[in-house]
Amino acid sequence: MATMAADPIFIDTNVLVYASRPTAPHHIGARAALSRLEAEGCPLWISPQVLREYLAVVTRAQPAAGSLPMATAIADVRHFRASFEIAQEGRAVLDRLLELLGAHPGSGKQVHDTNLIATMLEHGVCRLLRFNPADFRRFSGIIDLEPLPAS
Repeated sequence: MATMAADPIFIDTNVLVYASRPTAPHHIGARAALSRLEAEGCPLWISPQVLREYLAVVTRAQPAAGSLPMATAIADVRHFRASFEIAQEGRAVLDRLLELLGAHPGSGKQVHDTNLIATMLEHGVCRLLRFNPADFRRFSGIIDLEPLPAS
């Protein structure tokens, strides 16, 4: 699937976590990717699921970054809500999720990944920016994975 540089792109949770945590191992790469996409005029999308995942990740202890106080994490989420397009979830996303799970079987935590894809597709977003894209390779025929280097 071919995309243009200014096509909308969905930002996965791990990119937000690394971009917002200066002590995170991939902070510089995440910040650089977001800055590049903004400079290219790409609409940047996230979803309520990404915001919930962000809250869960940054408020538990991390080996490289410790945990954030909930008040700080909430302030981050408010900033993200103001900075990104928000792909809302509703009946159509649930219908797409069920369709995708039938066509691209997954279970357990893969259901969450599939829900991100369903949300993206229902909002016309076909590009996904994330570190470690292996979890999403089964969707490579319907979305474009834009992996960030893990080092």
